[in-house]
Amino acid sequence: MFKMKDLLNGLNVGIVADWFITYAGSEKVVSEFIKIFPDADLYSIVDFLSPDNKAHFNNKEITTTFIQNLPMAKKKYQSYLPLMPIAIEQLDVSKHDIILSSSHAVAKGILTGPDQLHISYVHSPIRYAWDLQHQYLREAGLDHGFKGVLAKWILHKMRIWDNRTANGVDHFIANSKFIARRIKKVYGREADVIYPPVNVDRFSLNEEKDNYYLTASRLVPYKRIDLIVEAFSQMPNKKLVVIGDGPEMNKIKNKASANVEILGYQSDSVMVDYMRRAKAFVFAAEEDFGITPVEAQACGTPVIAFGKGGALETVIDFGQDSPTGILFKKQDTREIIEAVNEFEIKQDLILPINCRKNAELFSEERFGAEIANYINLKWNAFNIAKK
Repeated sequence: MFKMKDLLNGLNVGIVADWFITYAGSEKVVSEFIKIFPDADLYSIVDFLSPDNKAHFNNKEITTTFIQNLPMAKKKYQSYLPLMPIAIEQLDVSKHDIILSSSHAVAKGILTGPDQLHISYVHSPIRYAWDLQHQYLREAGLDHGFKGVLAKWILHKMRIWDNRTANGVDHFIANSKFIARRIKKVYGREADVIYPPVNVDRFSLNEEKDNYYLTASRLVPYKRIDLIVEAFSQMPNKKLVVIGDGPEMNKIKNKASANVEILGYQSDSVMVDYMRRAKAFVFAAEEDFGITPVEAQACGTPVIAFGKGGALETVIDFGQDSPTGILFKKQDTREIIEAVNEFEIKQDLILPINCRKNAELFSEERFGAEIANYINLKWNAFNIAKK
């Protein structure tokens, strides 16, 4: 698949993930690692993948930790966060030449030796332990009382551990410039940026758009779907379609007016169909990278997004060459309304073909080639330094 792949043959590689529950962004990175190293061993805190999702990893056996066998681990695995540092350190990866970790929690804390190369692809330092701690505690109802004090103490200990284990990583890769800055702030380390893989090939360009806007995601607080629904409820002449389910469903239904259609969870094929035909995709979250806006652009659908985090790197704002959308500056309803109105005026200047071309810059093939080349360069440099 990759020209560099042959140069990496024969290496003994271990791949470490935080947990295997579903097949999403961090798991897609692991899947691409396996395409480069099909004989690699897999490690994780827990593995509760369905047989269908297991196929993405060549149905490999996954070595897990003691948390796998704790009560309610399948549904409540995140409740065992305080035990995860010691759990990840119990995984023995000493037989491998190269360790690749795909980390948004504890995977980068795997123990390695001086003759092993550890490259960590970081989706984010532990979000709820660092700059998003206060938001996490508020949303979990842990910002007061005895449980709140206990949670803050645990997160304090997690920060100490997370910072210390950064020393065990030889090279950090960030999934965006935004996360590279977070890595620098938290660990004091530089990170190279390789954007994550997006399967743009499963989307096709559609230049004929219907008269509705789309937003789609899991309905959780930080996605800010409530703001989008609230904004469109103040624009009764503009239709919004909402796809997704989650704990905020009732809250969002209560905010919706007649022009807002809430479809709940939909199959992938239905989601793609709505995305292809939408006038624009609306995105109000502050994401580390944000795959969905890239998927929308792969359909030729412009994006109206909050201009912070990964969206600054995936959406080309109007005013730049070959724009693919409109960025708004604050997470509030007035900003969204103004951005939608601006889009209505400028939409003919945001071409579907430019959206598609921009999305192709984030393809799986591009990711695989960049990662294989990166590992090859770092492995060669590592061996030269040992002589």
